[in-house]
Amino acid sequence: MDPEAREQGRALERFRAYLSLLARLQRDVPLQGKVDLSGVVQQTLLEAHQAWDRLRRMREAQQTAWLRKALAHNLTDEVRKLRTGGRDVGREQSLEAAVEQSSARVEAWLASEQSSPSEQAVRNEQLLELAHALVQLPEDQRLAVELHHLKGLPLAEVADQMLRSKGAAAKLLYRGLDKLHALLAQQGPE
Repeated sequence: MDPEAREQGRALERFRAYLSLLARLQRDVPLQGKVDLSGVVQQTLLEAHQAWDRLRRMREAQQTAWLRKALAHNLTDEVRKLRTGGRDVGREQSLEAAVEQSSARVEAWLASEQSSPSEQAVRNEQLLELAHALVQLPEDQRLAVELHHLKGLPLAEVADQMLRSKGAAAKLLYRGLDKLHALLAQQGPE
């Protein structure tokens, strides 16, 4: 593999955890287990690889936006395959909007109102670090954090979705946040 291809692979691989996070946040309860989210993320990264000549000229924030849109389209395609009604334009638009809303919630959780290009670059880097840290959490803690803080569900609903008591869900959330903060502190500035 030539050095340029390796560099391209590294550049795109940085987004895998972030795209996986956004895909997990879009999973409908009735569709759980029916859509291969890792396959959707892989397809998105493949499309990014194919569009690399265009993507490499973009700033990282623009690359992230392009990847979010591609992810939304790929999720829509997977959902369409599961439904017998064929193309549902309303569902496609709502899924794209949902991916954007999830991304906005993730960004808001990190920090808001940063507007200069350098602050946007820092925030984008923080998004990628958060996504990488989340995948290192035990699955039940990760799910509790994602449902409550990134999807905005109240604790009672988190407990219902996780088939746990409210107290157990609260403990998972507390442990998950504690470990997440520790992981993010370890990553720190390079």
